Amino acid sequence: MDQCTSLGFTSFANGLKLKKIETSGLLETHAAVLLFGLAGLFGKFLDLPAWTIVLGRTGFATAALGVVLIVVKPLSLPRGIKTISLFGLLGLVLAVHWITFFHAIQISTVAVGLLAFSTFPVFITFLEPWWFNETIRAIDMVTALMVVLGLCIMVYPAPFGGRVLSGALWGTVSGFTFAILSLLNRKWVQDFPPVVIAFYQNAFAALILVPVMIAVDVRIGAGQMGLLVLLGVICTALSHALFIRGLTFVRTQLAAVIACLEPVYGIVFAYFLLNETPSAHTLAGGIVILMTTLVAMIRRASV
Repeated sequence: MDQCTSLGFTSFANGLKLKKIETSGLLETHAAVLLFGLAGLFGKFLDLPAWTIVLGRTGFATAALGVVLIVVKPLSLPRGIKTISLFGLLGLVLAVHWITFFHAIQISTVAVGLLAFSTFPVFITFLEPWWFNETIRAIDMVTALMVVLGLCIMVYPAPFGGRVLSGALWGTVSGFTFAILSLLNRKWVQDFPPVVIAFYQNAFAALILVPVMIAVDVRIGAGQMGLLVLLGVICTALSHALFIRGLTFVRTQLAAVIACLEPVYGIVFAYFLLNETPSAHTLAGGIVILMTTLVAMIRRASV
């Protein structure tokens, strides 16, 4: 075998290996988004305050991820006051994100909460140029206006202060905080294993909410506790780790495009498991939002 042939086979093998890694990242991201969509239904399954659901979710997720860390023994762990403090800040953002997410679903519907949350790719589109000292393009402004239009269609003709409008506003706040998490996780995943990032974020989120549990008396039944375990272990620990790991091989914009499927999965689950059918206005506004964010992310990813 001559040198050119050998190099050709080596290049082909490396290409297959790279393709396999990229495919694995895409599959992990899709699996995480599917579980994210299912997680939204727990806002209806559980008759508990949103912060209680988040405490249970992050608490059980921390326990599950802690077991994984004991088994795999990662070499890279956060060290230093500054790094630990930044993870604490991420835990706070995560707690706010999930509290606003579940609150949006509880006061409205699964569809409204998920579709409003799906505005987060637009926030990424605006935040990334600022983050990396880039210029915001005119198309970004058009994208933002289209998303606002989609939200208006979704809540029309709901009265001001009504449950649909309130759910859409809280869901949008959830989307904004998730955009921040996605960008920060993109940075941290270069320095720490995904399971480490997920563990510390969930641990700090749970610690932040523990004082609230101590101050407020909340009764949790055995059935509700079982649902919290399922939410924390499967729909949080596993999905969170998969999504962050996917960011190792998938650009933030592409991951955001895949995450646009979350409301689709959630609405389908809600239809079959909760017999919840979204209104025509909700679907119309949701289509505008999803199509706008999808086009925006594809255009940005191609730049």
